[in-house]
Amino acid sequence: MMPTERPAQRGFTLIELVIAMIVAAILAAIAIPAYSSFVREGRRTDAKSALLDLASLEERYFTTTNTYSSAASDLGYGSAAWPVTVGSGYYQVAQPVVSAAVAPTTSSPAGTPASFSITATPVGDQTKDTECASFTVTSQGAHTALSNSGSDTSSTCWH
Repeated sequence: MMPTERPAQRGFTLIELVIAMIVAAILAAIAIPAYSSFVREGRRTDAKSALLDLASLEERYFTTTNTYSSAASDLGYGSAAWPVTVGSGYYQVAQPVVSAAVAPTTSSPAGTPASFSITATPVGDQTKDTECASFTVTSQGAHTALSNSGSDTSSTCWH
């Protein structure tokens, strides 16, 4: 009588499976934070586009009324109240800060032109973007960005 041959085992050993899981975990630990960072950077475009759109609406309003407005309804946002959530919901635009024109006087012969300033701040998961914590556009055409610590990051955030 011949001994029965055992069929050859096929498949992976437990050690091979554990090593594969460890390699996958290391790759995920590196890739997921990098991906999340790129997604947050991509969402900045929502804020910048919304601010530039709102600035153009302010300028359009100014051409017909000779003043800027801080009312959302005047700028085409219907009955929305400030702050207005823009883009995909990752930024809020605060009520524009509007200053009226000041006529020339003897102490200030040039007077002061009307102006506005509009700021967008992140909400939700986007608040983890500490480099570009807020974006601002003014009627003079200035584009600024601030980090969470308050330092100017305009050159990197508005590129």
